Amino acid sequence: MGNIALGILIPFAGTTLGSACVYFMKNGIRENVEKALLGFASGVMVAASVWSLLIPSMNLSSGMGRLAFVPAVAGFLIGMAFLLFLDRHVPHLHIGREEPEGPSSTLKKTTMLVLAVTLHNIPEGMAVGVMFAGMLTENSGITMAGAFALSIGIAIQNFPEGAIISLPLRGEGMGKHRAFIWGSLSGAVEPVAAVITVLLYQVIAPILPYLLAFAAGAMMYVVVEELIPETAEGEHSNIGTIGFAIGFALMMMLDVALG
Repeated sequence: MGNIALGILIPFAGTTLGSACVYFMKNGIRENVEKALLGFASGVMVAASVWSLLIPSMNLSSGMGRLAFVPAVAGFLIGMAFLLFLDRHVPHLHIGREEPEGPSSTLKKTTMLVLAVTLHNIPEGMAVGVMFAGMLTENSGITMAGAFALSIGIAIQNFPEGAIISLPLRGEGMGKHRAFIWGSLSGAVEPVAAVITVLLYQVIAPILPYLLAFAAGAMMYVVVEELIPETAEGEHSNIGTIGFAIGFALMMMLDVALG
């Protein structure tokens, strides 16, 4: 269980380390750098969705023959719908925006900024938890190395996310320590979601293919609805596309090499 606990905490460590950039970067993140980081995070999440979640989902359903795609498709669409529901019913504010999304609320701007990133982190925590739950399930074909590959990949893309939340908060006048804490807290939902999923591994074993695809759909919603559009804002640049390619290739290599 010690290895599982370590694997669950690795993504949160990535967010925390990224948030610590507030202590070393005085002028925040330049626009092109932020676009590159967002593109990189998008690439990691897309590759993780395909190699670590959707393909294992279909492999686990191979006994269904030509219908092996059904759990993957159903889980994927439900995951997309779940994030769409949260996006519309939880008040949140994205970096660089003035108008919050979701229902009207009296929450502070800082709280809604953190809620925006927290929404993104829920599916990532679930993905890690589902992978480790699958590793504990007999005949799932999911290995400890494969679960760690996903955990490490998400931690890598969480690093820029931590910086992207803490540095703007600092730029708005918040103290370094508070900006660091808020940035770190935005990733706290990941280990919580992962732990809950792992604890329920015996219950979820029969629907594991659906849950793997569910996590993939939820992550893809974040990529398509938020991350990629943000890389295209402002002056045209291919830097986000380059970041995407690097992130996708890195996550693909991690999954194949460690999985």
